[in-house]
Amino acid sequence: MEKKSINFKRKDITGRNGRLLKFTIKICVTIILLICVFSQIELQQFDKYLKNFNWQFIITIWILIIMLSYINSVKMQVILKKQGCNINISKLFAASAVTSFYGMFIPGLLSTSVKWYILKKDTGKGSHVFSSMVYNQFTEVITILVFGLTVLAIVNPASVLFPVINNKSILPIVCLILIISAVSLSLSLLNPRMCKKTDRFLGYMLNYLPHKPRQKAQEVISQLAVFQTVGYRFHFLIMVITIVNTFAGSGAIYFLAAKGANIEVPLGLFFWMPAIIYILGKIPISIANLGVREITLIGILTAYGVDASAALLMSMILFSSIVFMAIIGAICQIYLSCLKTNVMPKS
Repeated sequence: MEKKSINFKRKDITGRNGRLLKFTIKICVTIILLICVFSQIELQQFDKYLKNFNWQFIITIWILIIMLSYINSVKMQVILKKQGCNINISKLFAASAVTSFYGMFIPGLLSTSVKWYILKKDTGKGSHVFSSMVYNQFTEVITILVFGLTVLAIVNPASVLFPVINNKSILPIVCLILIISAVSLSLSLLNPRMCKKTDRFLGYMLNYLPHKPRQKAQEVISQLAVFQTVGYRFHFLIMVITIVNTFAGSGAIYFLAAKGANIEVPLGLFFWMPAIIYILGKIPISIANLGVREITLIGILTAYGVDASAALLMSMILFSSIVFMAIIGAICQIYLSCLKTNVMPKS
């Protein structure tokens, strides 16, 4: 018993040290990226743009971000119902807000584990919730990737972004190849006929795992199989909600942020640029996507003749919406903690 307890303590210490090391690396990466960003900025020029900024745009963006989060909660509720999990929208909205709060410290896909924990506690069905979140993330990434690449191929800003390329048809061809690859992957995983081979391959790979992880993985795969039999109408509904939420909602937010920074660029930019930043934001290399978003915005906008200071201001406006949702998430976390301990704050 003593040896087991010592081993558990060693594992806890090792795990804690590993998490601390990862967090330290992310902080260092964030700092390096931000140094690269601010090295391109003239403070006097930035102060000029800041003085001309209309603060009403931020209020509108904050209202829009709440609406988008509500729509996401509705979509998640529809997905969870397919797994037999009935959760009200207010609970899903609170879970998303709390995830935004922890997303300030745990970047990318890792922050969604917080949402899973909250919903698992509420439903008692961890594998059901996890499979629903995997399906949601998968369809979201594929939909945004395909739609963003389609717009990028139509707009074709190759001469602006890649002036060294003489042939303007290269970018649409690359986009078409990526679209075909993404659609083929989706069909192979969601099509009832093609999924059998995929499930066999995954089952074969799971044999190399220890018993407990293999059992958990098999439970998740069996739950994911539900989405392979729901039919294309359900997938189409989720895809439409994602497109409206990301490209109508996020496009509007990017457009308002650009207007707030007095940036004038082609309208098509606000449809494919959010997709690129969204995909890059899923890579857990920095804190709250800081640095990655700024470098991407500055790199794209300066190609259109926008001053780097104005691009940074636009990025700060977008970041304010993340901070706003994180504040709501912190309030929700306090409220959920009070419910857990049965100590409600006095009115």
